[in-house]
Amino acid sequence: MSRAFVKEDGPDNAPLPDLPISRHPNLVTPRGLADLKERLRATQARLQDLRARPDRLDRLPEAAAERDIRYLEARIASAIPVDPADQPLDEVAFGLCVTVQDEDGRETVWEITGEDEASAARHRIAPHSPLAVALLGARIGEKVIWTRPAGEVTLAVIGIARPL
Repeated sequence: MSRAFVKEDGPDNAPLPDLPISRHPNLVTPRGLADLKERLRATQARLQDLRARPDRLDRLPEAAAERDIRYLEARIASAIPVDPADQPLDEVAFGLCVTVQDEDGRETVWEITGEDEASAARHRIAPHSPLAVALLGARIGEKVIWTRPAGEVTLAVIGIARPL
């Protein structure tokens, strides 16, 4: 193929828009900060591999990696580390695990983590999520109201611990 038909400065090669950065303070656990740094390292390695390809006509994967690197660098730079080991266990706080019991007697353990670490599947919630907002500051034996789109749920705080 002739180089005359290759678009080197076309829209496919323009930088991708940055990923949105949260307006909330970037609280992170030590595990969360280590994960961000590892994701940055892996993305930088992926970008290096992409740039080493012999056929680089499609620059979109490189642009995506560059965008991800900008995001991860910004999140690491704005990180406010909070070590759960330094948190007292007398009330629910960032970095801690809280065991709650719902009105039907079901128990669930939630860990309040940084946004980049949050995962509903792993029962990790961001500190500004509605559930975390309801739980933060609560003590064992207290009841909190969790306002959800499906309605309010009353939860009893039955345990507070550090993550394993």
